[in-house]
Amino acid sequence: MNRNKWGLIVFVVTLAAILAAGSVLAQQPAPAANAAQAKGPADAQEMAKLGPAVNPVSGAVKTQLPRFQKNMVAAAEAMPPEKYTFKPTPEMNSFAHLVMHIAQSNNGLCSKISDTTPPDAKMADTDPKDKLVAALRASFEYCSTALDKVDDSKLGDQMMLFGNRPFSRAAVLIILSDDWYDHYGAQATYLRLNGILPPTAQPAPK
Repeated sequence: MNRNKWGLIVFVVTLAAILAAGSVLAQQPAPAANAAQAKGPADAQEMAKLGPAVNPVSGAVKTQLPRFQKNMVAAAEAMPPEKYTFKPTPEMNSFAHLVMHIAQSNNGLCSKISDTTPPDAKMADTDPKDKLVAALRASFEYCSTALDKVDDSKLGDQMMLFGNRPFSRAAVLIILSDDWYDHYGAQATYLRLNGILPPTAQPAPK
């Protein structure tokens, strides 16, 4: 059998398999269009009562803040002082540098978002654990105060960040939220590499 005929046979068999799979899928019952339809009209009526969210962007970030403040400060407290110099590899930052960076990011981003002056917080990754934990806690307290009066009315306002790059206020709010997820994930990794469970992996109290 020549190569052209063999290729044609493979094509026909493959096409038949695809058509057969499509026929099987077509016979399956269609899923409910949405949760309201699946659960009945009563749930749909309850959802309708909620109405649109007020300040959905800034409100969402402010809602996240207390949870990340609790977990990220707790993660910094969980690492023993002698492990603050720990680096997963020689090329990576130390845990102390990570904690310092989180505090600096909080102060800088919340200042931009709120148009307020950031705290004059001097810190270095050679500082002892207690000073870095205090700086981290203070940065979240500053963010909480600074963001309190922020709403969605000026999300389109432009500001300069990372040197000379323009970002909207909405974008900086998203960056702040992304940073919390990213940085807490890094903290959790550093802790686990030292045999320590991160705060969100701790067993629930009985």
